[in-house]
Amino acid sequence: MNSAICGRCSAWRPPPLEVLAAPGQSPHLARVGNDGLAELVARCPDRFVAFVASLPMDDPDAALREMERALDTLGAKGVQVYTNVLGEPLDAATFQPLFEEAARRDVGIWLHPARYDTFPDYLGEDKSLYEIWWTFGWPYETSVAMARLVFSGLFDRCPDIKIITHHMGGMIPYFEGRVGYGWDQLGTRTTDEDYSGLLRSMKQRPIDYFRRFYADTALFGALAGTRCGLDFFGVDHVVFATDIPFEPTPGLYCRETISVIERLDLPDDHKDQIYRRNAERLLNIGGA
Repeated sequence: MNSAICGRCSAWRPPPLEVLAAPGQSPHLARVGNDGLAELVARCPDRFVAFVASLPMDDPDAALREMERALDTLGAKGVQVYTNVLGEPLDAATFQPLFEEAARRDVGIWLHPARYDTFPDYLGEDKSLYEIWWTFGWPYETSVAMARLVFSGLFDRCPDIKIITHHMGGMIPYFEGRVGYGWDQLGTRTTDEDYSGLLRSMKQRPIDYFRRFYADTALFGALAGTRCGLDFFGVDHVVFATDIPFEPTPGLYCRETISVIERLDLPDDHKDQIYRRNAERLLNIGGA
């Protein structure tokens, strides 16, 4: 139900548990899924080096308890959340204890977009067409969640928090200029809200907080996007991932992603960081 970290590819992940489960059932579903992955890692240690736990985010108290159980009892090496919880943003006060506990424990939070065809492209429509909700909606969803966490002050409260964004940080690297110089002028385009105090309260420029996220290489073989993400986040904050098994041909995304990294003409040490060492650091494990 959640994410097993394979030595040769990225992890499989489901839709959010609160979407799959009936009301009140997501904690049970999380326990079943996390127990199953712990058993899988124990049974196949030569193939799966670790797992990260899914959480019942529609029940924040239960999510915190399940995180503690998965880390302390099952041996999980991190947790996975989605960019919103049934439409509620992650910067809502009810979710902050979970982020703070993950930071205290020094475990990673894997952040995956959640958006569906029921989210229309235009206000006058009932649904998204042509799978726009996925192609452009997911990168946008990721970027919005990152921005809400940044402006909520999370990185000032938890300066060492580790959040790993799927698909190379969504739109953020490509929009470096707007995120940088544009948000340096936060509030100049707004007449019904005073953001000047917020901007002054931030210890860094907004763009500097965005560089503190981690990002993975699951870009479906996009050379320019991978280069852009590496330039933005830096080699220390990029980890290898594909979208296995969500590909039209078995192994296609994995082969294409490896091909892209090899074509970037990176030093061997940088490639080793992306392929292995950065993940080991995030997972708090030795050489896998």
